Amino acid sequence: MDVLSDAIAAVRIGRPSSERVRVDGSWCTRLAPYDGAGFHVVLEGSCWLLPDGGPAVSLAAGDVVLLAHGTGHVLADSPADAATLRRAVPFEAWSAGTWPRRPPSPPLSPPLSPPLSPPRRAELLCGKYRLDRSRVHPLMAELPPVVHLPNRVGSNPELRSAIDLLGRELGEQQPGSCIAVPGLVDLLLVYMIRSWMAGAATGVWPAVLDDPVAAAALRALHTDPAAPWTIERLATAAGVSRATLARRFTALVGRSPMAYLTWWRLTFAATLLRDTTDPLAVVARRVGYGTPYALSHAFHREFGTTPGRYRDRAAEGL
Repeated sequence: MDVLSDAIAAVRIGRPSSERVRVDGSWCTRLAPYDGAGFHVVLEGSCWLLPDGGPAVSLAAGDVVLLAHGTGHVLADSPADAATLRRAVPFEAWSAGTWPRRPPSPPLSPPLSPPLSPPRRAELLCGKYRLDRSRVHPLMAELPPVVHLPNRVGSNPELRSAIDLLGRELGEQQPGSCIAVPGLVDLLLVYMIRSWMAGAATGVWPAVLDDPVAAAALRALHTDPAAPWTIERLATAAGVSRATLARRFTALVGRSPMAYLTWWRLTFAATLLRDTTDPLAVVARRVGYGTPYALSHAFHREFGTTPGRYRDRAAEGL
């Protein structure tokens, strides 16, 4: 596994959801804050995103927006004013058919130069991810509340391909779509975060993963967290001296290599307790602890509960 994959896997729970929505005329819908992340893709037309506590964002055809921390927001055909916000319909009612729709047409990737369309007509892909906020990797925590990825010629080709495939699956209801759609929605999250990282002018984790020393050390730790890592062995994997590794890793990541390893092992253990039925002894071996007792002691120190109670609460959805 790599850092981004692990960062997403550590917090993602359940199945993502998505739907395709077409609207005409004047419209306005509200999505309440939620424990997770959401996204919108404008396939046709334009609209406005009005996040709680943030500035309005104008969205055009082909634009993608990720609400990484579940910020409540309004989507509307026009900028915010008191009247707009008052008429906002809850998204669940709105997407169920509150607003008039055009007959479906074959789904296509949003054109770079969309043809003229009737005023205020829009077509969107909307989706949500359920996330466990108790163990957020710092890479995910660093994402801004609103990640706006404008449609530009030649930009983010993987993201555009994923949008095209998802639009087709949601529009055509082909056999196997119940498996294909969640997989494509998960893939979309990876591509959205990749695109943010590639274009981020500031940010700790884009710089971390762009640094050859820190990136090499992280790749080694995430590939085999159970290995008997020492600072000497990790420095060899990164191709630098112990002092260089310790200095650069700590300066960029904010904790020493071995402190990060301990944190990641316990975070990985929590993921295994949540997502598998492996006995505690198996979990301990997979994350680099010699005995279940050693893992239980470290886990309680990190999370304030025992592995067994943590698993029980995860099973109950708490």
